[in-house]
Amino acid sequence: MSAIVVVAAVIVAPGGRVLAAQRAEPASLAGGWEFPGGKVDPGESEVAALVRECREELGVQVAVGARVGGDWPLSEGYVLRVWLCSLASGTPEAKEHLSLRWLGPGEYYDVEWLAGDLPIMKTVENLLQRD
Repeated sequence: MSAIVVVAAVIVAPGGRVLAAQRAEPASLAGGWEFPGGKVDPGESEVAALVRECREELGVQVAVGARVGGDWPLSEGYVLRVWLCSLASGTPEAKEHLSLRWLGPGEYYDVEWLAGDLPIMKTVENLLQRD
């Protein structure tokens, strides 16, 4: 059986700020910080799922850019695929999360990243420092 694909958006704003989202559920992950996203629906492309999840979770339209890394391990049976994104329209609001925070350079680790998202933040930090 192939892994279930979960997509995540690293939304980057001017100044190298990235959007972090605080999980509301499940209880085991609540309060931890992640990059917004979710599962790819059957028959849906990964990029279409990313755009849909950002619209549902944050109320924004994103422009999808380069993919970050390869397949990131999640819990058993899941794999995470991540893209850099920018805001095309809208202002992010926490529809399904406890809170949202823009983190600028020097603030990237001011939140308690979930174990699956921490190595992604480190990779993104390196990418942004090169720009």
